[in-house]
Amino acid sequence: MKNAKAANEIIKGSMTSATVHGGRRLMSNIAKHPVLVFGLGIAAGYMVYKYRKEIISSTTKVVDASKDFVLQQKENLEDIIAETKEQ
Repeated sequence: MKNAKAANEIIKGSMTSATVHGGRRLMSNIAKHPVLVFGLGIAAGYMVYKYRKEIISSTTKVVDASKDFVLQQKENLEDIIAETKEQ
């Protein structure tokens, strides 16, 4: 169950990364118009302020899921090493 949650959070992060990477060309076109850049900055600031609690909670979930995933992989690696030493 935890693996499914961790996988979902990782997929969300990957999709966000792909969206940001894909938006570079759009941002280069927008950067040519300073007033538009200023307006987008105000809009982005407002949205971040409005949804700050949700942003923080989702970030915390991702960090916790990542920690759980790393600990699980560490345990799996220790199990593999122990089995190898037994043989």
